[in-house]
Amino acid sequence: MRKLLVCLIFGLLILQIHSASASAPQRGGHLIVCQPAEPPGLDPTANTAAAIDRVVYSNIYEGLVKVNRNGQYVPGLASGWEVSSDGKVYSFKLRRGVRFHNGEPFNAEVAKWNIERAKAEGTVNPHPEYFRGIYKIETPDEFTLVLSLKEVDALFIPHMAEGDAVMLPMKGYETAKSNPIGTGPFRFVKWVRGDRVEMVRNDAYWNPQLPYLDRVTFKFIGDPGAQIAALKAGDIDVIGYIAAPESAMLLSKDKRFKVYAGTTTGEVIMSTNNKAKPFDNKLVRQAMAYAIDRKTLVDLVMFGYGTPIGSHWSPSTPYYRDLTGKFPYDPEKARALLAKAGYPDGFHATIKLPAIYSYSKRSGEVIADMLADIGIKLEIEIVEWGQWIERVFKKKEYQLTLIGHVEPWDIGIYANPDYYFQYDSQEFRDAYAKALRATTESEKAKWFGICQEIIAEDAVSGYLFSAPSLAVMRKEVMNWWENYPTVALDCTEVWLNPN
Repeated sequence: MRKLLVCLIFGLLILQIHSASASAPQRGGHLIVCQPAEPPGLDPTANTAAAIDRVVYSNIYEGLVKVNRNGQYVPGLASGWEVSSDGKVYSFKLRRGVRFHNGEPFNAEVAKWNIERAKAEGTVNPHPEYFRGIYKIETPDEFTLVLSLKEVDALFIPHMAEGDAVMLPMKGYETAKSNPIGTGPFRFVKWVRGDRVEMVRNDAYWNPQLPYLDRVTFKFIGDPGAQIAALKAGDIDVIGYIAAPESAMLLSKDKRFKVYAGTTTGEVIMSTNNKAKPFDNKLVRQAMAYAIDRKTLVDLVMFGYGTPIGSHWSPSTPYYRDLTGKFPYDPEKARALLAKAGYPDGFHATIKLPAIYSYSKRSGEVIADMLADIGIKLEIEIVEWGQWIERVFKKKEYQLTLIGHVEPWDIGIYANPDYYFQYDSQEFRDAYAKALRATTESEKAKWFGICQEIIAEDAVSGYLFSAPSLAVMRKEVMNWWENYPTVALDCTEVWLNPN
């Protein structure tokens, strides 16, 4: 009996040891990640394209602050920070011993240079407003950075955690668009245009425990069918966000793969040029809001994945206000508003849809049918991604388009009349300024809520749904992010289980 008990205990110990070793992260391996959009460059401080951040954020580049998988703002290149009692002075303690991939040391001088570059007149940074509230930059010692703000900024730390605020080296930053040099866990190797970006483990990373992988390749495959075929053939390991939600349903039934259906900061909207006739008329925009059945749209386009929204704010972001009831589906009311606006028989317009995103094309087709029911005849024009960036986003040569806006806390774009919506509202700018100056949680919730209400009432764009994070991967891929609280495909803690 005693011998049997000893055997049982020994066997249990072996099982526990095996289980512990099986769950422990394994080092090594090459991960191939597919994303549909190839980035226009590899410098997130020079372009807002989400495709850039998905490749380089936290993989190659790092900022003072980082967003973790739970949406928390945690130390990045700063080991910590303190805020003055009046909320205007931030003192960052920087990590020691950090070096860029070219060997250049990271310190307070480099951090100061990056901030000055981001806020300078004529900067290439797409969001200089994130930094222009900083009126004084001090470096008391080599590893202390003190930033003094003109006014309280409720979003200062969130903005310091975005791709716009990553740190570049003072030597070699000029080639960041094609040859990124960061401090992150992976070093850039090469970019094969039209195909892939390759990176390898940074053996000199400041956290010696990370990363686990030896290599990561980002593969660019725009066609959803080709993505699935590549996954099933073993040519890729992960589809970072699957463009065809019906495929997610099918793959979830295949034991070779895992499917995550988490949350994101993304809002899919029918962007509207508020200076292009007839969309400069608020009644026309409101009529379209009544004519779109958001739940049906989510069911038809996203197979039920996704959450209808009524303003430019994701339900996963703090201070979200549910405004889906402001413009419930009501074709009769939509027709009445069109007649009041001077278009009793409707009108013709063009919607430019980016070819790279299937959800845009499919949503555009469904919306075209819905708007046709109230007399608005849409001509669908499919536009290549580069042309969309140039013609729609930069030159504003469009009436309607449809795209996902994935930057967190990005409602501030409505305060910029030169943004591609061309929305000009002093009421919104005043409310947004009060939201930024709020010092308490209740005040932040109040004014960010009012911001959401203003653009919803003005029907600035067609607010459709919050995009889900549909990631699919081989079952061997471990520790992938289930939710996307920021724009990133962060591979720092991902590992491959050979068992």
